[in-house]
Amino acid sequence: MYVSTTSLAPTATIEQQVFRIISKRKAIRASRVRKTASLARDLRFETLDVVDIILELERNFSITIPDEVPLTTVGDFVRYVREHAAAA
Repeated sequence: MYVSTTSLAPTATIEQQVFRIISKRKAIRASRVRKTASLARDLRFETLDVVDIILELERNFSITIPDEVPLTTVGDFVRYVREHAAAA
């Protein structure tokens, strides 16, 4: 019998999930998503796109992302989720 040994999302998995959520928003190839990519400048996301990403991350990771948190790059999202999902 096979028993899964996966635990709650390790760091690499959190990064992959954040990348997937961001790339899915505008059907961007995953290869274009980099931690240093600016959502507005590099990926051409509008404010509504960023809000939708935040809502999706909040649902998937059971966290709350306040409006005043500066999230401009993919790495900002990964870092915030990594720090706050672990505490949840």
